[in-house]
Amino acid sequence: MISRSFPPLFRAMRPGQWIKNLLLFGAIIFNGKLFDPVFLVRSIEGFIVFSAISSASYLLNDIIDEPLDKLHPKKKFRPIASGLLTKSRAFEVIILLTILGFVGAFAIRVNFFFITVGFFLLHVVYSFYLKRFAILDILAIALSFVLRAFAGEVLTGLHLPVWLMFTVVFLSLFIASSKRRSEFTQEGTKTRTALKHYHEKMLDFYVSTFATASIVTYAMFTFIEGTLKFSNDGARLLTPLLLQYAPHILERKWLMITVPFAIIGIMRYAQLIYERSLGEEPEKLITSDMPLVLTVLAWGLSIILILYVI
Repeated sequence: MISRSFPPLFRAMRPGQWIKNLLLFGAIIFNGKLFDPVFLVRSIEGFIVFSAISSASYLLNDIIDEPLDKLHPKKKFRPIASGLLTKSRAFEVIILLTILGFVGAFAIRVNFFFITVGFFLLHVVYSFYLKRFAILDILAIALSFVLRAFAGEVLTGLHLPVWLMFTVVFLSLFIASSKRRSEFTQEGTKTRTALKHYHEKMLDFYVSTFATASIVTYAMFTFIEGTLKFSNDGARLLTPLLLQYAPHILERKWLMITVPFAIIGIMRYAQLIYERSLGEEPEKLITSDMPLVLTVLAWGLSIILILYVI
């Protein structure tokens, strides 16, 4: 959560949520192009555009949710709900961010512009309609994650492996279901209409199902793609030496080494959900819980070493 020492407008834009837009870098990371200046700069530009559009959608959502946010133990301190930021001022910023985001997206690539518009429209429809309906609200949240990953593909022309995309889908559903479960167990049904049509056992089933699917699809990705990235393309530090002196090492499916980190990460996330009902703010969990932070860092470092060093 952003400190209350920051200006109300900045807090209302929820910069902490921008971490979700790092999904745009997935395409270049898993295609060995993370350090390619052309692809990296384009991905950074896309990240900025999606962060602007995300902030516009959060402001819109807070305007619509103001009456319910005032009943929420935490959300009542949000700038709009607490009266620190007027709706008219927030709406002006929404217009500005949306225009800047769309213009920036169009300048980067036309296809990316259409994805950006679709991303924004999804959030608008969610804020006005979808979040009121059980299941549809979870699917909409998950779809926003998938669109981020797909936007990274459109930006660069590079594609994520199909099993990795499945992982994004199921992990998004896991996070969205966990969010709803935490809301349900902490606040009940008074702060969100859709929660009236959920039951705790139902949400437990969703969390369990999507957690399992995330692990299975990620394991499939590492098994199928584990040896396909290794070639003597001159981009990795150790590949030429290994090809000359120990070629059998390159035949191993090294990406499977990262599966334990994925399992530990999901287990820790689930622990925080069931022990402390902390799933309501996933971006806060990923950046503040030290065991989870260390697991994510270990996973990321192992991915970089395997894809860019070996």
